[in-house]
Amino acid sequence: MDETHNNRTSLVRGAKDIAKEAKRQAAKNFSKAVDRASDEYLAHRSYNRFQNEDEEEDNYNNYTQQDGHYADNGANDDDGASSDATEGHDDEDEIYEGEYQGVPAYNEGKPQDGQVALGQPVSDSLKSRKELENERQADEEELAQQYELIMQECGHGRFQWQLYFVLGLALMSDGVEVFVVGFVLPSAETDMCVPNSGAGWLGSIVYLGMMFGAFFWGGLSDKVGRRQVLLISMSVNGFFAFLSSFVQGYSMFLFCRMVSGFGIGGAVPIVFSYFAEVLAREKRGEHLSWLCMFWMIGGIYASAMAWAIIPHYGWSFSMGSAYQFHSWRVFVVVCALPCVSAVVALTFMPESPRFYLEVGKHDEAWMVLKHIHDTNMRARGEPERVFTVNRIKIPRQLDELVEMQRDSANPALKILFKIKTEFRGIWLNLIKCFSYPVKENTVKLAAVWFTLSFGYYGLSVWFPDVIKHLQADEYASRVKIHNNERTEDFTFNFTLENQIHRNGVFLNDRFIGMKFKAVTFIESSFLNCYFEDVSSVGSSFKNCTFVDSFFYNTDIDDAKLTNSRVINSSFHHNKTGCQMTFDDDYSAYWVYFVNFLGTLAVLPGNIISALLMDKIGRLSMLGGSMVLSGISCFFLWFGTTESMMIFMLCLYNGLSISAWNSLDVVTAELYPTDRRGTGFGFCNAMCKLAAVLGNLIFGSLVGITKAIPILLASSVLVGGGLVGLRLPDTRANVLM
Repeated sequence: MDETHNNRTSLVRGAKDIAKEAKRQAAKNFSKAVDRASDEYLAHRSYNRFQNEDEEEDNYNNYTQQDGHYADNGANDDDGASSDATEGHDDEDEIYEGEYQGVPAYNEGKPQDGQVALGQPVSDSLKSRKELENERQADEEELAQQYELIMQECGHGRFQWQLYFVLGLALMSDGVEVFVVGFVLPSAETDMCVPNSGAGWLGSIVYLGMMFGAFFWGGLSDKVGRRQVLLISMSVNGFFAFLSSFVQGYSMFLFCRMVSGFGIGGAVPIVFSYFAEVLAREKRGEHLSWLCMFWMIGGIYASAMAWAIIPHYGWSFSMGSAYQFHSWRVFVVVCALPCVSAVVALTFMPESPRFYLEVGKHDEAWMVLKHIHDTNMRARGEPERVFTVNRIKIPRQLDELVEMQRDSANPALKILFKIKTEFRGIWLNLIKCFSYPVKENTVKLAAVWFTLSFGYYGLSVWFPDVIKHLQADEYASRVKIHNNERTEDFTFNFTLENQIHRNGVFLNDRFIGMKFKAVTFIESSFLNCYFEDVSSVGSSFKNCTFVDSFFYNTDIDDAKLTNSRVINSSFHHNKTGCQMTFDDDYSAYWVYFVNFLGTLAVLPGNIISALLMDKIGRLSMLGGSMVLSGISCFFLWFGTTESMMIFMLCLYNGLSISAWNSLDVVTAELYPTDRRGTGFGFCNAMCKLAAVLGNLIFGSLVGITKAIPILLASSVLVGGGLVGLRLPDTRANVLM
């Protein structure tokens, strides 16, 4: 009996041991399944927090731990149901919260190509292109939501402000480049003796260079990176801008300024794309608007430097008659300094982490994001705060197969092949900008950029020239006319200005160390006269006669002797080149001062747009500003004096700046990351094309009629504003 009882007891005890072991194994397998499901659930809940603000706090608690940091992906295991990851785990090998754990291998836990395991995802080789693109789109949406959370954890602080000033210098260089064109145009053309047929080419060719540069550098930034491409483009701009101040020939000067414009063309599309990608959603509109202020600062800087440098003709020097370095060349060198400063500062900044994630560089992106987080936390006095992100979603990479050159191939062929590949990539990216879902937005944005630029740059050319014409008319009204005068044995050693001498006779007169400024001699005779050290700015001799006269070290040549006869007269050591004198120019200071006031008037509008960008919305600012700018153009009809025209210039600039700021923000937010630089570059290229057309059209109408420029500018601005109101609102968007 006892033996039977003992056997039964042993049997029951063995059965209990077997059941306990089976239960433990089942609990272990169940724990693994729960871990995977929990990870997917938490990730899904963390992304949905942007769709339902009412559940934000609950979802954030699911995503974070009690200290406000991101939670680890593993679930807590019970004592009797520990996972394989913790079984036999050594305490010394523990990975602390927030410590970077590297990137898992792409094929980890997946079958090889061509194999389909039960319960495993299908191999990429068995999927269609459309299926892969759909998966990438889903990954992009997840990354956009997660990246927004990461930027919120990184915070807004010292790093963003450092990048703000660095990118601000680059944007300032773009503003300087635009204003340099207008300021040096009259001086350069006069200094290089440019004929009327070549006048005006400088302004157009610089804008053409900027147009092609915006498209090329913007597209390249989507392939190579924001920081690297911006460094290259700014270096090109700085080098050729500096070189242009030393070249003597006008054709070489045009070439240098064109390449300089090509380099600076990449500034606007890359700067705004770069800065937008390190800003959280609630900070993006305001701080992108603050960044726009640097373009205005560039205009103020260029105006102030032109006002202080160009009119000082005495700053120039020469090396014989072949090399002349006048004050406007000093101005060109000074205007290259912001670009040089931007290049130096950019070398200390990292690449955009959003771009790194877009191209699958997880490790590099994590390091940059950690740098942003640590920089901001140290500035806040919280250096102990840990960056808790250890896994970031990266989109599926759909690299196209390309034929690689052999290692033994010619290096030149390799370079050409690389350039061809990059150009092809830029072109394909541009095609994507005209495909669903951004096709309609691209067309609308291009229209708004074109109309706003056409009105702005067209009026910017028209305003100063109209003021010059008003000044010229007022100056001409004070001209002194001398008819049938006769002077004999008289020495002229002073300045003659704004005079007309008709049917005069000058006998045995001496003109020594003097200036003719805006003086015209008509049908006058010079008999046995002596000219020495004479300069004649804006002066001419029409149908005059010179008999037995002697010219020494003067600038009187065939160009100034219109239909005149020279009999028994000689010219010795004539001044070569075009003589420039700004020291007594009645309009030089005034023109620069007017541009300075017009640029300074932008400041109030810039501040208001930055403060209201996130409150009243981008589209309201864009459409309202363009419509008001168009309406303000009508008041130009009543501008009959200089003071009234200057007031209208300041009013127009102050109203239009909000449209520029809003358009920059909307363009940066509408395009996905893989097309942001390309799309922005294309829109900015349309802007520069409109600037070229505006220069040509409005410049040809100066002094002819007011009606066409006013009606043309008003209509395009109002029309562009109405189109801008139909763009999608991006205020609540995360960066895709």
